[in-house]
Amino acid sequence: MSLRGAGVVCALVAGLLPVSSATASATAVAAEPLPLERLFDNTAVSDDARPGEADFDGSGASLSAADLAAAGWRPGRALTVQGARLTWPDRTPGEPDNLLAAGQDISLSGRGDALAFLVAGTTGADVTGTGTVAYTDGTSTPYRLTAPDWRKGSLATKALALPHVNAPGGQRTEKARLYVVTVPLAADREVTSVRLPHAAGLHVFAMSVRTGTLGWTGTWSTASGGHPAVGPWTDRTLRLVVHTSAGGPRVRVRFDNTFAATPVRIGSATVAVQASGATAQEAPAALSFGGAAGAEIPAGAQLFSDPLGFTVPADTNLLVSFHLPGTVSAAPVHRLAVQRSYLSEAGDHAADTTATAYTSTLTSWPLLTGVDVGGGPGSVVLLGDSITDGTHSTPDANRRWPNVLATRLLGQDEVPHYGVLNQGISGNRVVTDRYLGDGVSTETAGVSATHRFDRDVLAQPSVRTAVVFEGVNDLRAGTTAEKVIEGLRLLADRGRAHGLRMLAATILPCEGEARCTAAVDAERAEVNAWIRATGVFDGVLDFDAALRDPARPSHILPRYDSGDHLHPGDAGLAALAASVDLRALVPAP
Repeated sequence: MSLRGAGVVCALVAGLLPVSSATASATAVAAEPLPLERLFDNTAVSDDARPGEADFDGSGASLSAADLAAAGWRPGRALTVQGARLTWPDRTPGEPDNLLAAGQDISLSGRGDALAFLVAGTTGADVTGTGTVAYTDGTSTPYRLTAPDWRKGSLATKALALPHVNAPGGQRTEKARLYVVTVPLAADREVTSVRLPHAAGLHVFAMSVRTGTLGWTGTWSTASGGHPAVGPWTDRTLRLVVHTSAGGPRVRVRFDNTFAATPVRIGSATVAVQASGATAQEAPAALSFGGAAGAEIPAGAQLFSDPLGFTVPADTNLLVSFHLPGTVSAAPVHRLAVQRSYLSEAGDHAADTTATAYTSTLTSWPLLTGVDVGGGPGSVVLLGDSITDGTHSTPDANRRWPNVLATRLLGQDEVPHYGVLNQGISGNRVVTDRYLGDGVSTETAGVSATHRFDRDVLAQPSVRTAVVFEGVNDLRAGTTAEKVIEGLRLLADRGRAHGLRMLAATILPCEGEARCTAAVDAERAEVNAWIRATGVFDGVLDFDAALRDPARPSHILPRYDSGDHLHPGDAGLAALAASVDLRALVPAP
């Protein structure tokens, strides 16, 4: 039985690791599973005026209640991160609000693809341990959980960073971090309890079974590449144009406040089929959020709209409109949309059918990261860089290779009509963060593929297969083939451990571009030879063979070259999509 889910540096293990007495906490293991909050034995959050009431790390340091409130993480607040719904502990500052993991049995129920933990470590380094998930049929599966350190862990993978640490000697201006880590579940079984790891310094604030990715097929998505300054926009409506792959009878949309330090409010939102420009075919259909017209998205969290009965056509442009009633001066953004979208004059114009109020254009996708349709066969995720993103493809024409692949899928009946999700980010690399993952920055090339894999691949709805098509930017920046191979292997292992079919695409030639030297081409050949020969991935898409010039194998064939010798043009992108054996996208039974 395959297992799937998501997790930061998490993998399946064959069994429990031995636990030494040095790693066991003094907390007693309950005789019967109990709710997590009944076992809280540590206090992480303090009032700024009374920091001595909490001691998160054993040295008297703690999280600031004021910082948490400013981020929208208020006591008892339900938060959605990586598709998992978690509740921040409903405790006042100075009360126990988390549990030190020491093998306790936690009562938890539900059926889903992953188990989510809101965690942090306090040892100065990543804390790792193994536990077990018990199911109602009497079976169990092991899991491995890693909690990054609350003061030294990666900012690129954090759920939330706070600007201060409270300490007995006074508040310090230092980043405090919290993480959401997910591990795979047997999706066909009902969870009944979870045994936590024995791991000194591993703190658990909340847990849940992730159910939100099941029963949906992603029809469009994009990846947030950074958190730049925007606008500022006050009382404006954004009307974003997105292109569907799969169709369906119901719809929901997803907004992400990834990388942010403060909440953002969506006042209202609608969806419509595009007629032309910012004009809808018919009156836009209103979306809701927990039954309300709008909602606040806490820092680092997501917002899914309620399911809406709305027929989403396949291979069609949609208009997703949303009103921002407050002032937004920075936002998570996908910079290279290769698509014109629209910004209104002042006011809530989400319900407008006409384009009259939309007087400005946008060439990026802020905040909006996904559109899903009900049911369907699931999704194929394409993790890539600028070639997948569509650099040098014709704007507003949907000629990116993922779009052409989606059209191919729709035009045949041999394999399912999967949704195709484009998670390409221009400039992205496999092993190096271009954007460091925190703060307002002009850099929008994203955190590394290894750091964004959990959010941008594993947490996508009903993902079946992932294609990794990256590495040229690493090599052009001087990263060795050995390091790129190490990163690709990590991605393959992580995806396969979660039950995904993992495919790799070979790296295209690029001689003639300034940084594509003969030395870079030699490194590229080494990576491609490894992809083709090792069998680490479940299959290979040989894009290099599809586009290279037979007479000069280090060059793209001239008719496929956009002119910069690095990016294919429309014809080259179509050739990439045409070279894919659609049967390779289908997971093994």
